[in-house]
Amino acid sequence: MSLKTRHILLLLLTAVIWGFAFTAQSFGGNAMGAYSFNFLRYVIGFLVLQPVVFQLTGSLIPDKETVKGGILCGICLGVASSLQQSGILLTTPGKAGFLTAFYMVLVAIAGIFIYRRVSASVCAAIVMGVTGLWLICIPAGEALSVNRGDILCVECAVFFAIQILVIDRFINRVDPVKMSAVQFLTAAAVSAVFWIFSGEVLTFGMVKEGLLPLLYVGLLSTGAAYTLQIVGQRGVDPAIASLVMSLESVFSLVGEALIMGLTITGRELLGCAIMFAAVILSQLPDLLHAL
Repeated sequence: MSLKTRHILLLLLTAVIWGFAFTAQSFGGNAMGAYSFNFLRYVIGFLVLQPVVFQLTGSLIPDKETVKGGILCGICLGVASSLQQSGILLTTPGKAGFLTAFYMVLVAIAGIFIYRRVSASVCAAIVMGVTGLWLICIPAGEALSVNRGDILCVECAVFFAIQILVIDRFINRVDPVKMSAVQFLTAAAVSAVFWIFSGEVLTFGMVKEGLLPLLYVGLLSTGAAYTLQIVGQRGVDPAIASLVMSLESVFSLVGEALIMGLTITGRELLGCAIMFAAVILSQLPDLLHAL
């Protein structure tokens, strides 16, 4: 198995963890405010990484380049997650999921116009991915009208796309685990700002009620998955990485079916199949080369 394939699998594992986190976030978000939930998840993510960082490097102090990359990623992540939570309150969950995952299109466009070409197979895969997302997230017959919540979700997608591109720029020059820790600390600070200005109230009872979802999201979706994202993006084209990570929408359906007992429709199954086909298509040149 090639190193690139291993990194693709890490990104796929990231999508699995994020997908199941949608269910956890819905329970946790109902127990406490969205911004305070974001703040706590990033604090947990930062704390859980500290012993890992020390075990791997023997030091908790990052170098200047790692701090720079981590702060830039953390600002993007903190703003994106806060915009996403604000948008979800003003639009439907399906539209929010579809518009948020639009980051894969933005990353591909950035790849064309900023610093690298995107192959025809990857462009076709992106189109297929968007089609699959539409089938998964948007119910049949529902028009994609635009409201304030939709705009916030698109803005969220912009910041997620920038975060992916920032990782791509720094990943070969920094320690990925230390950069992830700096990212979480910065995202916690950004979330705290949104929390303060929102006026949300947080009590011990709220934390106790939402503790299990919070721990899942903090330990796995944040601490583990966002770190896997940084490691997995090493050596992988950001357009392909964003496409693989957008499979979180597929795994969120699986999570809803297994945990909440919801039924997956034929339309959603078709969307899942198209998205998996899109990921395979994006890797087709490498597969043919291997043969």
